[in-house]
Amino acid sequence: MHRARERGQVEAVEAYAGYGSTEWVRVFGRVHMVPVAVRRAGRRRFPTLRIGKRRKERSVRGWRGFTRVAVPHAQGFVRIGEVEHPFEADRGGIIDQHIPATLPPGWNTIEFVSADGEVSEAKIFIVGDEQRVGIVSDIDDTVMVTSLPRPLLAAWNTFVLDEHARSAVPGMNVLYDRLIDRFGHDTTPVLYLSTGSWNVAPTLARFLGRNLYPFGPLLLTDWGPTPQRLFRSGTEHKRENLRRLHEEFPHMQWLLIGDDGQHDEEIFGEFAEEHPDAVVGVAIRQLSNTESVLAGARASSSARWRARTNVPWVHAPNGAILMQKLAQLGLLDDDPSAAELVDLSKTLGDRRIARPFPPELAE
Repeated sequence: MHRARERGQVEAVEAYAGYGSTEWVRVFGRVHMVPVAVRRAGRRRFPTLRIGKRRKERSVRGWRGFTRVAVPHAQGFVRIGEVEHPFEADRGGIIDQHIPATLPPGWNTIEFVSADGEVSEAKIFIVGDEQRVGIVSDIDDTVMVTSLPRPLLAAWNTFVLDEHARSAVPGMNVLYDRLIDRFGHDTTPVLYLSTGSWNVAPTLARFLGRNLYPFGPLLLTDWGPTPQRLFRSGTEHKRENLRRLHEEFPHMQWLLIGDDGQHDEEIFGEFAEEHPDAVVGVAIRQLSNTESVLAGARASSSARWRARTNVPWVHAPNGAILMQKLAQLGLLDDDPSAAELVDLSKTLGDRRIARPFPPELAE
């Protein structure tokens, strides 16, 4: 960090989307050293999740997110309206903070201000008191195909290839668009719960935006050690965040969307067993035989959890069939035909997207 200072770099917050209720917010960010930002409208601003000015510059290889100098225990403040709240990052420079605030339902904008005065904006989705259903979605192999055959290739995809090297699961963006329409496109929270590191948040946000998924906060993790282990547990990260969402929104039910490649069925099943009234349904994307082998998938445990919980489960290899099955459960308004689903998949880019990612994230 001292050398970064000598090169003229300053502390700045890479701000991520957060969420909250009408009484509090949960904000996310990462503090690291960057070249002095340009002044915009008389104030220095660090571009949120923006790396480079052109696609060629932003076709960034993932390792850059891991080589930037993080600022351990950095301090600054979060500005919400006219009120400023102090923050302190953890030893990895990650900000994950619960702050009392009064904001209206829907999307709001807050500001992070670093110790060096760099300002960055973050979008915060406020869940209204009347909202009853939300969506929690996995990312890898649920909305994004990775097909990683071994740890070496997984590392290659994480550290070297950019988001254009990954492909979207067919029909899932249409499914999410329809779900948002069903539950309220301005009011439904969509949270992407992944075991991925915060270092790749910009890459994931660009992927989701470019593939027309509804805008929503990412719930990622830090790769740093814990007192119990060298690396954090991804499965425990998911369990903890599901429990936290239930505690934060006890009046809500969640549609849980994942895949049968690793632990989603077990994690969702445990949560549904503990809190059956908090789960409106579970949708599992079935991996192909090749994807299952490459992902090291275990035998499906959904039958066991279906028998132990009074929660509807649906399984399908893509978003189109999941859409049909969810419609049969009454979680969508109608049951579109196969031809209609194909047409929806082809025309989604030309129709109204329920809640698009900001344009700068989708480029």
